[in-house]
Amino acid sequence: MTTAPWPPRRGGQRAGGQRAGGQRLTSMGHGPDLDALTGLRSGKPSYYPEYRVSAERLRRVILALDRISAALVRTMEGSEALVRAVVEAAADHLSADWVVFALLDGALPDSRPRHLVLGPDGVEWTGLDLVPAAVRHHVRQICAGRAVEDGSDHDPETTRRHRHIPIRLDGRTVGGFVAWTPPDREIDETDNSVLRILAGQTAAALQNCALLDRSERLYARTARQADDLKQRNAELERTQQELGAARQREVLDDERHRIARELHDSVTQYALSAGMHIELCRSEIDDPRLRAQLDTAKDLTRRAVEQLRSAIYALNDDGCADKDLPAMLRRLSTVHMPDELRVEVRIGGKPVALPADTEQSLFRIAGEALFNTAVHADAGRAVVRLAYRCRQVRLTISDDGRGSPEEVRRSLRAADLAGPSGEHRGLVNMQARAREMGGSLTFRRARLGGLQVQVEIPVPGCDDTRDPRPQGRPESTEACPQGRAESTEGTRP
Repeated sequence: MTTAPWPPRRGGQRAGGQRAGGQRLTSMGHGPDLDALTGLRSGKPSYYPEYRVSAERLRRVILALDRISAALVRTMEGSEALVRAVVEAAADHLSADWVVFALLDGALPDSRPRHLVLGPDGVEWTGLDLVPAAVRHHVRQICAGRAVEDGSDHDPETTRRHRHIPIRLDGRTVGGFVAWTPPDREIDETDNSVLRILAGQTAAALQNCALLDRSERLYARTARQADDLKQRNAELERTQQELGAARQREVLDDERHRIARELHDSVTQYALSAGMHIELCRSEIDDPRLRAQLDTAKDLTRRAVEQLRSAIYALNDDGCADKDLPAMLRRLSTVHMPDELRVEVRIGGKPVALPADTEQSLFRIAGEALFNTAVHADAGRAVVRLAYRCRQVRLTISDDGRGSPEEVRRSLRAADLAGPSGEHRGLVNMQARAREMGGSLTFRRARLGGLQVQVEIPVPGCDDTRDPRPQGRPESTEACPQGRAESTEGTRP
């Protein structure tokens, strides 16, 4: 039994069938590269050899697409890594001797490198002077925009192993691939389709790289501008706070100066006139008892004038604005006190910077306490102690006068119940200032024998400011020139 011979191959009919099949696929929405990629001219594998060729082409296409995908995911690494990856993918697919990638001058200006030459064994050639003349000529032609895109000017033997693939973006040519294969490696239509796909995806990927790089630069610039704006806003807030504080100080200074002028022009003059009238009466009276009483009245008038002058001086004195609290207390003890009262200032611990409002409040409390000591306590000595501790500042004013803690506390309670009256307003103001700072005001018996006023305020975020000196070592002591400083506060006179 003999087998029927295979029907003869008719090249013209095959070619016509291929065109018809290609037209049908195109009308169904598939691109014309599908036939070239798969190599199938019919839905039926009529001949086994042709089926084997198609399977081999399909395997090559899958491998090429896998290389292209692996190259295109390098977009996030920048255009340089992307260009090297796609050129290596083209060289691996074609087993090429030489592969050239180049961009037109002015096209995709953010992409780097502008050209890349991959030689035999995958070696990158950085200098164009060392590559073959034909390779160097193609690179320069592409960069100048004069490259032949279809290779129609080459002879058939060269065209079999040499291809030009343009890189197009938005309908215009922005660069190209050029490849040369070994003599035993022919470039067929499947290779052309793979290279066209690679070129199209490379153009889009390079544009994405440029957009990504531009967006990262814009984001960095926006972040810098945001930081700058934040700093400027912080500076503006600080400036506004400083301006507000300066305005408050200006208002307070104006009010203090007004009060000082009124005290000088009215109350002080009345006190001086009273003293003059007392002296006039004293000169006309011979009774010793009455003269003694007039002497006492004159002395009280003199003390009142001294206190008024000290108050006027303090109200007009703006020199404390740029000084720290210890310096202000020393100035208070030496300038604003009467000659009969010796005042010592002691600083314990390491001084820390406090808010200006806090230092002013503590200074006012110390001034009010010393004023009460000078006027009401009949004291000859007072000690002001400022102790810096961890998270706390303590201010104490002690004297050797005749003040009673119980009487002062009763007077303060009575002033709180009486409401806003002029009586004991100094004590009320001291207590109010301590509360505003979040601290406490206490009155107790001093070791000197008189009254001790103590204020304790918290200092958030303060470092350990305890006195680093050994135990038993005396603190620093400041005293007015009239008297000798004592070594410790607890010594009785």
